[in-house]
Amino acid sequence: MEQNMLSLDGICCRFGDTRAVDRVSLDIPAGQFVGIIGPSGAGKSTLLRLINRLVERSEGGIHFGSREITGLRGRALRQWRRDCAMIFQQFNLVDRLDVLTNVLVGRIADHGLISSLTMRFSEAERELAFHALDRLGMAHKALERAGNLSGGQQQRVAIARALVQRPHVMLADEPIASLDPGNATRVMDALRRINREDGLTVLVNLHTLDTARAYCDRIVAMRAGRVMFDGTARQLTPDVVRDLYGTDGLGQIDESVTSTSLRRLELA
Repeated sequence: MEQNMLSLDGICCRFGDTRAVDRVSLDIPAGQFVGIIGPSGAGKSTLLRLINRLVERSEGGIHFGSREITGLRGRALRQWRRDCAMIFQQFNLVDRLDVLTNVLVGRIADHGLISSLTMRFSEAERELAFHALDRLGMAHKALERAGNLSGGQQQRVAIARALVQRPHVMLADEPIASLDPGNATRVMDALRRINREDGLTVLVNLHTLDTARAYCDRIVAMRAGRVMFDGTARQLTPDVVRDLYGTDGLGQIDESVTSTSLRRLELA
């Protein structure tokens, strides 16, 4: 198996009678930027949480290179969550702490219990965190309370926190859904820059087709827990989009696919 390839083999996740993810198989080479699209309830967020082991699979397996992920426990699971950083729509920062300390929280997986509880970090870790903030254009906010930042700034701090984990894979669950267009562009630009400069594998759930087409090497579209399309932006034609989101026209398509998006597809 290729080193650092992320492989999902028939992965399923059931909640009662509902199959949130239904027999998904994907091979994602190292360094690829993958956008996951689909209507609400398609299984996009659950898929990322399965990879990060925030929810447990019902069937199937996940491998990263030669490492089997679905059976990890204890320290090995904590190490995987360090290697597979997760960015959420809600930012998950501690408002009362300064920005630099929020970023340093990304180093906790490498600490013992006592140093984690007391938030003791080395000078080298502080330099790492400051450098991550600088890459995200947020170094000047390092000593400001996280709660004072705008949504877009908080999301960039969350990305810096993920960066200091020194991950191999970065998962982003609708990271721009609550941001205005300007901040959404800054966040997506940052993710693409990290992908290209660091060679990180990036999987990002997106609610707009235009964003997926602009940034992603590969687009995976889900519906009802299943992968219905897997290809490049150019292959995602208007006919494919209509098939993915229903045969009754735009009335069946949620906010992730607008008539403007389809017109741009037709002109591409």
